[in-house]
Amino acid sequence: MARDPAQPEPAVEPVSGVAPVLAPPRLLRQQWREVTFLHWAVRPGQVASLLPRGVRPDVLDGHTYVGLVAFRMVDAGLTRGPALPWLGAFLETNVRLYSVDETGRRGVVFLSLDTDRAPMVAAARLGFALPYRWARMRFDAGDGSATAPRTYTARLRWPGVHARSRAVVRPGEEILDGPLESFLTARWGLHTSRFGRTWHLPNTHETWPLRRAELLEIEDGLLSSVGLGDAVADGAGVQRPPDHVAFSDGVSAQFGRPGLASTPRGQNRR
Repeated sequence: MARDPAQPEPAVEPVSGVAPVLAPPRLLRQQWREVTFLHWAVRPGQVASLLPRGVRPDVLDGHTYVGLVAFRMVDAGLTRGPALPWLGAFLETNVRLYSVDETGRRGVVFLSLDTDRAPMVAAARLGFALPYRWARMRFDAGDGSATAPRTYTARLRWPGVHARSRAVVRPGEEILDGPLESFLTARWGLHTSRFGRTWHLPNTHETWPLRRAELLEIEDGLLSSVGLGDAVADGAGVQRPPDHVAFSDGVSAQFGRPGLASTPRGQNRR
């Protein structure tokens, strides 16, 4: 249902690193490990058309952000019971935007989620209408030390789309915990479109332990594959370096029951 223009705009929830308490039931659990965040600042109008109906770009200091996030997924499964064998551990690289819905809830919108587990692609697309794609992927942690370079590679194996990505980062020791880091990572849900309606899938996890990281190499076609090539290009049409780079050892996450994005918030702050 569209918002009545005569009513005041709902207040946008504050950016907070304090995780919300999910209303039961809790459906899924996951652990996100060896996570690299690459972000480009863009004008909101450059990405607004890519968001679901009833959702607008979330903005900080006049900009919204395009994220390229690569990591290892482990221990994925239902909240109760053991992790899924084989399917519960895989590599993923996603492209995401930052959103606010009509109730004022902040979230993320995934334009793509690429993984090396074909059954997971089918399950996520059918069950949650998430744009997963199958890819050939590799991850290299170097010598495994805290500051060793991490290398993420992906090559799509998806009909009609030819794209690949390679990113190498060196994690540092400096802790990052400023307003921008909270804006990019204190996200307690995602927005997705299914059957012509926009839904909100809530989640909870620990506050991200973020560290500064140095980008050593990037050769990416995933952003262009979802229509973001111009948004992150310089004046010569070449992809510019990201404006923000961070690394995290990871967090554990749980997901609650999805609801319509136009319905009242189903979570309570601690």
